[in-house]
Amino acid sequence: MKLENLGQHLDAGGQILKTRDDHVPVPLSRCTEPVDPSKPFTVPKEVDCSWAITEEPFGPERIRPRIEPWLTALVQSEHLSLLVGSGLTHGVHGLATPQSLPGMGGISFDVLDDEIQEEARRTAKLAGRDPGNFEDQIRAANELLRGLEIIGATKGESAGERKDAEALRKCLTAALESFAGSILDGERDLVAAPVEMRTEAFNYLVSFLMSFASRTGTRERLNLFTTNYDRYIEAGADVAGLRLIDRFVGTLSPVFRASRLDIDLHYNPPGIRGEPRYLEGVARFTKLHGSIDWVDSGDAIRRVGLPFGAPEAMPYFPEGGFEGDRAMRLMVYPNAAKDRETASHPYVELFRDFAATICRPNSTLVCYGYSFGDEHINRVIEDMLTIPSAHLVVIAYSDSLSRVLSTYERLGRHAQVTLMLGDHLGDLRALVDHYLPKPAIDRTTFRMAELLKARWASGESARTTDETSRAEADGSES
Repeated sequence: MKLENLGQHLDAGGQILKTRDDHVPVPLSRCTEPVDPSKPFTVPKEVDCSWAITEEPFGPERIRPRIEPWLTALVQSEHLSLLVGSGLTHGVHGLATPQSLPGMGGISFDVLDDEIQEEARRTAKLAGRDPGNFEDQIRAANELLRGLEIIGATKGESAGERKDAEALRKCLTAALESFAGSILDGERDLVAAPVEMRTEAFNYLVSFLMSFASRTGTRERLNLFTTNYDRYIEAGADVAGLRLIDRFVGTLSPVFRASRLDIDLHYNPPGIRGEPRYLEGVARFTKLHGSIDWVDSGDAIRRVGLPFGAPEAMPYFPEGGFEGDRAMRLMVYPNAAKDRETASHPYVELFRDFAATICRPNSTLVCYGYSFGDEHINRVIEDMLTIPSAHLVVIAYSDSLSRVLSTYERLGRHAQVTLMLGDHLGDLRALVDHYLPKPAIDRTTFRMAELLKARWASGESARTTDETSRAEADGSES
């Protein structure tokens, strides 16, 4: 099936699966009126599939053997990374409340709005995001503001450039305050949800995270990356007892450190010689686009004690630094204040961490809810796949802008890519219930498998011996 047909199939409620030895993505169609509700899928007649009979209905019981063992093997790779996009926030929010997740749509500016919108559309189109989004508008406005400040620096107080710069700064401040409010609204929806639904949402979030964070003691930590500004992952980690190691150092007012600190937690198993093992329940955590609780305090990037789902963020930001425009100190990509050096910090370190982590041999990157709309991230993923032993797993609820499928086609290294696309395969509840590895891969699992194999083998051997003995006895009698 061609790329455009796969996109139409996905938009119509179908699923796309490519795992294990599948040479091409396999489309799964939904039965219009399934005889058995537990078997809602079929493989179209024109599709060549080795593991399912075409036009014969089946359900998760047929799909699970194609996915769960494969993912279990991949998540025990030498290096494992998980890149989470807004899809996880939407999934958890949807389990907790029927309300739609608050979002930040396009914004308008009281000054130079046409120029900003045109530049936002131009840069978004170059990056494959057509139309542009809130980040494109903020980026264009920040660059224009910096240009006006440079021009106005050599002119008088009444110069038009200075007035435009001041007006644009006020517009940016209002936009960032509104943006911060929309993020906190999404967090507050989770906190205010009915107890049963909130508990269920957190249980699925915890199971999702621990499916990847449960690594054997000899394997490197899970490297958890996210482009989200909210703190859903941090909240889930708190509930799960998962300790997140990031670049921030300190207790009362953690400070972002440019030098990566490889402090870790280990233990020495009783009776084991050699290197210590990694302690369970720890993951390395990086927020690539910043966070709602990161602020520029003037001398450093700090994480403030902003409560989860607080009514507003500004009262928790420290005073001083930018003449009262506290929202301008909010460290969300691509917002940054004053100069180019600040604009590159801390994001350049975060993206460098991402590249250094995934571009290694025997590395697996799992993307969940990431729409492949950030070129600076896509380029690193493309570089990763130039390593033959690297593997990419893409799990997504939808692909309305065809970014996932077009990226898959453009990369070309299809043998190194696993696809799970659709409102079933990408659904958080279905993933946890049917397809993700169990949240504890320990020695007991492997011992059980070895024991069953030994018993099965010994049973086969004994049966073969008995059959041979009977055959020889029958031969001697004759």
